[in-house]
Formats: sequence, structure tokens, C-alpha cells
Amino acid sequence: MMSTYTSSESVTEGHPDKLCDQISDAVLDAYLTQDPASRVAVEVLASGNSLHIAGEVTSSAKVDVVAFARKVMRLIGYTEPALGFDADSCFVLTDLHERSPDIAQGATHEHDLGAGEQGIFYGYACDETPTLMPAAIHYAHRLTEKLSQVRKSGVLGWLKPDGKAQVTFRNDAHGRPQGVDQPHPVRSARG
Repeated sequence: MMSTYTSSESVTEGHPDKLCDQISDAVLDAYLTQDPASRVAVEVLASGNSLHIAGEVTSSAKVDVVAFARKVMRLIGYTEPALGFDADSCFVLTDLHERSPDIAQGATHEHDLGAGEQGIFYGYACDETPTLMPAAIHYAHRLTEKLSQVRKSGVLGWLKPDGKAQVTFRNDAHGRPQGVDQPHPVRSARG
């Protein structure tokens, strides 16, 4: 049996996808802090120097979602206009409305045990690392954590909030990690 390869990537907190997740999490937390019965389904999209916050909220809470979004951006490190995206000058568009009655009817029950929406995820635990995660993702996460640490501490002050790491492991015939694969040069279609 031939060797197999497992690749995983991880991004730092300044990557647009991770930034958007943290903003939507902060908005959810803000609503739940004021009204634990809140129903919040918020999506965030970042593009250029703009941020779009949209979704459905049913709550008695009053939350300044723009202020929470800007706070998250500042905490992550988007404080320099030269980056092309910063907390104080980016355009923030919000489009939040109450959850539709049809969805609310299917998601709200007297003894609600879940979020009421559907989701699919894939993953598994294993004994390859202390975190019980596959080696490739475990080490990719450790690398991005270190990128954030050395950026924030000033050790590598030239680093910016958006970072990414990819790790590829070579596995034995039984799928067990044996070593990190050597990077292969990326070639363009021209050669």
C-alpha cells in the first residue's frame, strides 16, 4: 500500500472568514447577555473596506451591532488604515430583521433542545495528538497561534492580522502520520 498525505490549513483571527465568525459570535453574545431567550441568526461578510452584517434576530435586547463589530476589529488588530480595512473607517452595513414566522414556528417549541436550524459538520477525534485532533490540523493550529502571538508581542511587528498556515503529513500504509511532507514548488499554467 502506498503512502497517503493529509493536508490541513488554519487561519489567524485576522483572516476575513475568522474575523466574520468572531463578529457574529460577539453579536450573538451581546443579545444573549441582555435577553437569554434571544433567537439570533447573523451572518457577516467582509470585502474591501466594508462589512455587511445581516440576518434574523428575535429579541427584546437592544444591541449596537456596529459598535460590537468595530470593537472586535480593534481587538484583532485592524487599527491601521494602510491595511485597507480598519475598525474606524470601514463602512458597516446592517440588515437585521425579525425571524420569519414560518421559521420561528418550526424552531420554537416548549421544550426546545436545539437551535432549531439544520447544520452538517464533519470531523473526528484520534490519538495522533494531545488535542485528539488529526496531526495536520493540530500543527496548523499551533502555527497560526504562534503567528498571532509573535505579531501581538511585537517580536515580528511587520506581521499583519491576516495569516494562514498549511501542514501536510505523509502517512504510513495504516494512515498514521510519519513526517511532514516537503513543500513542492507551485507552478503556473505557463510553466
